[in-house]
Amino acid sequence: MSSTESPSVPAASVLPRVAPVRVGEGERLRSVGLPGVTLSVRCRPPAREGLPRALCVHGLGGSSQNWSELMAHLDGVVHSEAVDLPGFGDSPPPDDGDYSVTGHARAVIRYLDAAGQGPVHLFGNSLGGAVATRVAAVRPDLVRTLTLVSPALPELRIQRTAVPTGLLGVPGIAALFTRFTKEWTAEQRVRGVMGLCYGDPGRVSPEAFRYAVEELERRLRLPYFWDAMARSARGIVNAYTLGGQHGLWRQAERVLAPTLLVYGGRDQLVGYRMSAKAARAFRDSRLLTLPDAGHVAMMEYPDVVARAFRELLAQQQDTEGNAGRGAVVDDDGDDSTDTGGRGAADGTEAGS
Repeated sequence: MSSTESPSVPAASVLPRVAPVRVGEGERLRSVGLPGVTLSVRCRPPAREGLPRALCVHGLGGSSQNWSELMAHLDGVVHSEAVDLPGFGDSPPPDDGDYSVTGHARAVIRYLDAAGQGPVHLFGNSLGGAVATRVAAVRPDLVRTLTLVSPALPELRIQRTAVPTGLLGVPGIAALFTRFTKEWTAEQRVRGVMGLCYGDPGRVSPEAFRYAVEELERRLRLPYFWDAMARSARGIVNAYTLGGQHGLWRQAERVLAPTLLVYGGRDQLVGYRMSAKAARAFRDSRLLTLPDAGHVAMMEYPDVVARAFRELLAQQQDTEGNAGRGAVVDDDGDDSTDTGGRGAADGTEAGS
């Protein structure tokens, strides 16, 4: 079912009628009104009561649907939810028009505070990875573990294939691109996006491709689609330039939660070489490298990512159990199981 609640954005009353958002088998979609923003939240009702909660945050141009496969693989492990960031998926634009990384992080924090369910296992991909990093740094009480799939953290040498995405944030470029591509079909656009985001676009099933085309056709009818894209892209670029305590790498160093880092060897948007720096920055990190994956490993290899998360969860639960029995912790607060990425998986199972 799709959301039936009215968005809080004043312009919502004049938005064109569009097709409903697809909700997969076993999923539910609801609308949550919060101060200054209305969020659409996709969830899979838990297999049993008492499961720990997880929240997933998508990347630029994505939606909560990007997490459906991984959520299905985590049935019985966590109570999974995925949020549509403001202006994406089925969520209307934020009241204040703030699409910065901080603005998106604020929306996630407001949702977690309102839910009142205690710390969650937080997942983020690309832009969502930057958002999740900021949430974990400024509100450690809300994050139990952190899983980042190709997080959009600052790079000194941007890959050439990522430049067009960054240019989208330059004022006027989105309008220019819209005019230049006005004759492109939704199928052409989706093939281009999949060619950029997947290590092997051939892994996409015909059914998944059709769903992606339908979703893009729906979103292209929304008058705020390109504005949300351009402003969010600008937000990433601006976040890359921040220094001091607000810099994303500095905030990564502040994250206390055990962190799983997932990087793809064929990622054309986030440099594979950044995996080593990320493993050093996050103090309690585990690194999973998938040589054949692109930018969205949770969609390309959901079974592998789910298995790595289950291992992280088991280690975290074991650590909590040891702490409850009076385990010794180093004076600097780092326990002896911290790998700093040195226990990285080699990703050979990705081809299985």
